[in-house]
Amino acid sequence: MNEILNQEKSIYLQISEMIENDILRDILYEEEKVPSTNELAKFFKINPATAAKGINLLAGEGILYKKRGIGMFVAQGAKEAVRKKRKDAFYENYIKTLLVEAKSLGIREEELIEMIQRADVNS
Repeated sequence: MNEILNQEKSIYLQISEMIENDILRDILYEEEKVPSTNELAKFFKINPATAAKGINLLAGEGILYKKRGIGMFVAQGAKEAVRKKRKDAFYENYIKTLLVEAKSLGIREEELIEMIQRADVNS
């Protein structure tokens, strides 16, 4: 969780995304304990309630679960759940917009596929 908080979105959302990123990058594994709200609050110099809101968001989605008296842990299947959530968001936020714009520009499906294949995703 080396990321830095910014002003672009709510802090609690950034906290939840950082934990999701750590799950996707295999920094946090299934059944592994995640940092406590107090640890997050101290590290990021934020209110513990804000950190708790980010943690609870993930718990509500089944990505984390609570072991009473011990803390929050990464749930079984969390990595796939995060991946699916992110793919769904990618579709909603990028693909649909891309298709609407392509249609308004008169770009045919074949042209769009050619453009995607021509794009260098490594640059």
